[in-house]
Amino acid sequence: MGEDWRMRSLSRFGARLGPLQEREFRLLWIGQSTSAVGDSLIPVAIAFAVLRIGGSATAIGLVLASFTLPRVVLILVGGVWADRLPRQLVMVAADLVRGTTELVIAALLISGVAQLWEIAAGAALIGAASAFFVPAATGLIPQTVSADRLQQGNALMSLSRSATGIIGPSISGILVATVGPGWVFVIDAGTYAASAVSLALLRVRRLVTAEVREGFLAELASGWREVTSRRWLVAAILTFGFSNVAMGPVYVLGPVIANQRLGGAAGWGLIVTAMGVGGLLGGLIALRWRPSRPLAMGFAISVAFSFPMFALAPPLPLALIMLAGLLALMAIELGNTWWYTVLQQQVPPTSLSRVSSYDWLASIAFQPIGFAITGPIAAVPAIGVSATLIGAGVLSLAANLGVLTVPDVRNLRWARREPATEAPQPAVVEGHLAGPRAGPVELEEPEP
Repeated sequence: MGEDWRMRSLSRFGARLGPLQEREFRLLWIGQSTSAVGDSLIPVAIAFAVLRIGGSATAIGLVLASFTLPRVVLILVGGVWADRLPRQLVMVAADLVRGTTELVIAALLISGVAQLWEIAAGAALIGAASAFFVPAATGLIPQTVSADRLQQGNALMSLSRSATGIIGPSISGILVATVGPGWVFVIDAGTYAASAVSLALLRVRRLVTAEVREGFLAELASGWREVTSRRWLVAAILTFGFSNVAMGPVYVLGPVIANQRLGGAAGWGLIVTAMGVGGLLGGLIALRWRPSRPLAMGFAISVAFSFPMFALAPPLPLALIMLAGLLALMAIELGNTWWYTVLQQQVPPTSLSRVSSYDWLASIAFQPIGFAITGPIAAVPAIGVSATLIGAGVLSLAANLGVLTVPDVRNLRWARREPATEAPQPAVVEGHLAGPRAGPVELEEPEP
């Protein structure tokens, strides 16, 4: 009896990892997981690289802004080109640019001649390449995995990012202290190379559209029409924007509160680690949990976004703040997995990267706004730190509960698909390979 139970448990667990049985997704996951390891090392390394050449907190902010600004400016451009060209080739090119740039930064740091403007310029190149990589990656995943395994595929991607996010900063700190930040950049460059190789080995379906290719602006406008034709998509993107603004005070004021009231850097480190564990748990749950109304459930559990803000405001004891952070990131990873799966199901494959780029724009454009306005608002004597955090929590709650008043968000269900046990076979269209188009949106009739 016990043996039968163990066998059934192993079989169910294996089914959750089913995407890894498919060659193309397995290659993609291995490459992106390796790259995620390197990415998790860089935030610590780049901060201490700037400090070691005589930079200040302002200089660190300048380098981070140099990375973010090109992403904001070019993310829509990246979406258009990722829909025009084979997505894996766009991603390979981006990896080569990022890896080469990091090798140059590493050489400058190791040789001891690096200057701030050089690191900032390198960060800008990496950010620009990422603007092309990210929309292409969102569109490529459904080309590598069977339709009925798409949610598990997105969950596995989330798991690798969360797991590396937990251990990466600590490993980076040790490397920076022992061999220096330059060698961390060498390691990250190597992980970009691994990602590029895995992508080059993929054999994916080439998407073919009957539409005649238009000019760049026309294709950008076509992507925007795909967004605005879906009320649930517009409402969700706006909500993500408000949520990202609201999360700003956690990362800006959290370290200050930890330094004054929670034991300093060690306390903040525990909070960030708890968030990473929450993301990992969210990914694990997403392997199994498939609510019938994914957007409604995703936004309902997103009330947890506000927990760290309310917990930091008094502040509550460290253990409770850690729990709040864990629940928040668990909700984020669950919601993100459902969101990407819905997006990949409901948006035509030939427009997916453009639509994804508008989604990403809301996140990467609004998040810096939250970072920028937090300090000045908290510095106003009549407001202060606690009220700023509470206000952010209220904004987060209002955004994520308010979007549930949109019927298309509440009623959207998964697209119906036939179960598959093997990777979908490509169909030949006019001498090219074409994958299946996502099914139509299925909305439940609103309740009276």
